[in-house]
Amino acid sequence: MTQITAPRVRTVVLLLLAAVCALLAGAGPASAHAALTGSDPRQGAVVDKAPAQVTLTFSEPVSMDDDSLRVLDPKGKRVDSGEPQGTGGTRYAVKLHAGLPDGTYTVSYQVVSADSHPVSGAYTFSIGAPSETSVSVSGQETGGGIVGWLYGLGRYVSYAGFVVLTGGAAFVLACWPRGSGVRVVQRLVVTGWLALTAATLLLLLLRGSYTGSGKLGDVFDLSLLGQVLQTKSGAALVSRLLLLAAAALFIAVLFGAYDKREKEEKRDLTFGLAVGGTVVAAGLAATWAMSEHASVGLQAGLAMPVDVLHLLAVAAWLGGLTALLVSLYRAPADTPVETSAVRRFSRVAFGSVVALVATGTYQSWRQLSSWTAFTDTRYGQLLLAKIGLMAVLVGIAYVSRRWTAQLADAVPAAAARREKQQVAASAGSTSKTAGGGKGTGTGGSQRAAQLARQRAAMDAARQKRLRDADPQRFGLRRSVLAEAGVAVVLLAVTTVLTQTEPGRTEQEVKAASPSSASSSAQSGVLTLDMPFDTGGKDGKGVVRIDLDPARVGANDLHVYVENPDGRALDIPEVKVALTLEAQDIGPLPVVPDHITTGHWSASGVQIPMAGDWEVAVTVRSSDIDQVTVSKNAQIG
Repeated sequence: MTQITAPRVRTVVLLLLAAVCALLAGAGPASAHAALTGSDPRQGAVVDKAPAQVTLTFSEPVSMDDDSLRVLDPKGKRVDSGEPQGTGGTRYAVKLHAGLPDGTYTVSYQVVSADSHPVSGAYTFSIGAPSETSVSVSGQETGGGIVGWLYGLGRYVSYAGFVVLTGGAAFVLACWPRGSGVRVVQRLVVTGWLALTAATLLLLLLRGSYTGSGKLGDVFDLSLLGQVLQTKSGAALVSRLLLLAAAALFIAVLFGAYDKREKEEKRDLTFGLAVGGTVVAAGLAATWAMSEHASVGLQAGLAMPVDVLHLLAVAAWLGGLTALLVSLYRAPADTPVETSAVRRFSRVAFGSVVALVATGTYQSWRQLSSWTAFTDTRYGQLLLAKIGLMAVLVGIAYVSRRWTAQLADAVPAAAARREKQQVAASAGSTSKTAGGGKGTGTGGSQRAAQLARQRAAMDAARQKRLRDADPQRFGLRRSVLAEAGVAVVLLAVTTVLTQTEPGRTEQEVKAASPSSASSSAQSGVLTLDMPFDTGGKDGKGVVRIDLDPARVGANDLHVYVENPDGRALDIPEVKVALTLEAQDIGPLPVVPDHITTGHWSASGVQIPMAGDWEVAVTVRSSDIDQVTVSKNAQIG
């Protein structure tokens, strides 16, 4: 049977790492869960009068600072004033200077979504008529460049570290207690802890620049770091560091005196380590669940614990698989992985796969709005790739289970006796040779060192022959190596998936975009602002009408009412009437439904023919105070 040599293993690992780097490099700037679903004025709109403010609507709440929302005139000078203000849930507005001249204006935004990803973009609208502008709307994406690449790498290393740390410790505790005294297993788990700790510190330093300027020089800006610590993502990273301190204590106990305890005492310690380790592992998983995709959107209260369970199942399977691989290849011949340990891990892996299928199905339903989202969105395509890799991994695991069923518990006795006889003969020969060189001074010391190296090499070769003496064990090593290789790529795809805008959000944005329908692209959106004053208390404000797509046939009508300060205002009643006097049509009444504070909507509003329509709005602010304001606009 052909053996897998160390150089070949290293070659496979290097190829897998190259594939991971290619995935991370191709990921590009992180697509965010939050997305711009609406704006006032709309993209490309031409309004006849300068608006008092610009309002943006996102698919979920976002965080903003003073410069998150900027409006620039045709010469590139800022015309916004004051800080952006939330006007209800997912709507944010910034006031504009009074008396803005005609021309094309640029709206630029850079915010952070509730699931920690940066969101940026820009669009233009015009007052009076379009004009030339010196402002470029390209290059508005955040999360890219060297900082974005480093942040993506840090995310991957943090996931890998968590998997190795949690899964490796669980493998020792649940499957192979004797492994707590095996040095290669100890090194593996400690390496996972170091990788997760280093990656968390890196993400904490990069976070401010990643969501802001994107400049590498801002990584060590303490003021930015202070701002990050006040955010949900910063709190999650700090919590992860504190939990890692507890994990260090867990590792010290597991790999310290655990293997030397008596049977009764060891059983009690195992229970304590199992409970404490589970709590720490769940806490570490929660730092991702409470700050990323699971924390926003549909059923967030259920999605977060499901996400924690999903991450723990991944760690138990893939981390345990890594520990098993290292043990099969590097564990000393006198401390081989027992058949019972491999079989216990096989049962753990099966349970983990069942948990992954259940939690993954729920996550897929939650993040995808339809079956078409699997192929029409980048998130869905990555999810299909992940499902395919999972299927391959399960197939290889099935082969591993077959090898496990045939495993022998120990090396054949005859081979072991031969090895012992060879070692004894070699030791006797070495002793004689070394004794004969005692009086040779430096030459004798050199000879003794050379013989020591030879003994070490012979011992390593002996251990390798002992490990390879069982052909079933050797076959298991090959299948586990293949599993680990697929797992590396699977983890990379998962990392990119967590940075990608969910299919549900992407399809909502497409549906909300005026360019998503050909009719809308042809006719655009009509926006009318009309000041009103009913003469009573709280009777002053502005009513805004959005008619989409402002063409013959069915239209969507939105009514927004705001007070003079630009805040959403609820009033008892709003009615709309449409009249085309040239053709003696109307008034056609429209009674919109109240949606939220200051927002009414009506769908299927029919426009029978094109022309210069009068849009009249009746605003009632009390039982006796009301007024009707109107404005003419070309529709159709």
